[in-house]
Amino acid sequence: MSQQFPPPGQPQPGYGYPPPPQPKKNSAGKIVGFSCLGIVGLFVLIGIIGALLGGESSDTAKEPAAPAAGASSAPAKAPESKPAEPEKKAAVVVVAKKAEFKKTVLAQGDGYTSVSVTVTNNSSKPINVNPLYFAITDTNGTKHNAELAVDKDQIGTVELAPGENVTGAITGKGSWTAKSVTYTDGLIGKSVRADVS
Repeated sequence: MSQQFPPPGQPQPGYGYPPPPQPKKNSAGKIVGFSCLGIVGLFVLIGIIGALLGGESSDTAKEPAAPAAGASSAPAKAPESKPAEPEKKAAVVVVAKKAEFKKTVLAQGDGYTSVSVTVTNNSSKPINVNPLYFAITDTNGTKHNAELAVDKDQIGTVELAPGENVTGAITGKGSWTAKSVTYTDGLIGKSVRADVS
């Protein structure tokens, strides 16, 4: 007598139930889960960096607010006592004056407008000065970014210690009349504006 084998995938008679099916691997779910975890981690990291940067700027913002609060709680005779109090200097002072454009070999033509700027650090911390931290606004309200290395007297890239100052030219492309200069301590720091005299 010949022995017959059942077709593949069928249990052999007498051996009981078929083995349980193999669990399906869900690698797509793991990938999506880890991706979401990575995105959440990125937002947490951005939040921490923002809090650190925000904490530094809020400390500098609190310094000028303290005298204003003290002045509002003073009695009605406060205006008479103001001249007796020493005037608190601004943390960063910017002075801007009209200047003659002094062409370098990198300048393309004479169509540039320069402003002489002096930055003084009256704060207790060092500040950075860079030509890219300045913008010039003309009399029409148009902002002009600084053009690099086109004026011989360009302001230097320096770190000013407390009490130090630096003077140099900020130059914009085109011929127009400068109205004001805005300096920002770093690319995202506090801005100081000065009218051009």
